[in-house]
Amino acid sequence: MSRPGTVPPLEIATPHGPALVEIDEVASPRFLLVLTHGSAGGVDAPDLLAVRDAVTAAGGTVARVLQPFRMRGARAPGSAARQDEAWETLVAVLRERYPGLPLAQGGRSNGARVACRTARRVGARVVVALAFPLHPPGKPERSRAGELRAAGVDVLVVNGDRDPFGVPEAADAARLVVLPGQGHDLGKDPARVGEVVAEWLDARMRPGPCEPV
Repeated sequence: MSRPGTVPPLEIATPHGPALVEIDEVASPRFLLVLTHGSAGGVDAPDLLAVRDAVTAAGGTVARVLQPFRMRGARAPGSAARQDEAWETLVAVLRERYPGLPLAQGGRSNGARVACRTARRVGARVVVALAFPLHPPGKPERSRAGELRAAGVDVLVVNGDRDPFGVPEAADAARLVVLPGQGHDLGKDPARVGEVVAEWLDARMRPGPCEPV
């Protein structure tokens, strides 16, 4: 089995400030998974760590990205266009660092939205959306389901059935997994989140040249 090894944190300059990337490499990786956090969180959220552990065990190198707005100490991402531009820049740097690896990207909550919006532009093969925030709490009329539908690649959605941000429809994703008793933080059983993601990626990611960005 490939054994993960943490490399020194990598700071990547973007048009909107630096991002910091925590990388867990495996020997002979099958693919690269780039993950990020929610609006007020960080890369050590329990579900992100569980995904890292399960995916590295399945042969994927995992990069967890602290986005520029969190590096500045902000608790809200601000402009979606600026956030997406920064994301596209840093993913391009990571793809250059790991040439030839198929790319998966994802995140939790707001990070899942970024991953969906940018998937086609960065050349991601699939998206992992954890706790996708379908709508603001108590405002189901403000649905963000269009971001899932517009991803342009297969999307795995993992949500809790007690999430106040709502749960997407199965028709809006390649696969929807709803975990009973889980809230927006997916913290009740994060290991299960990791298992779901690793199993799904294992079935979809194959060695071979990456598609051009």
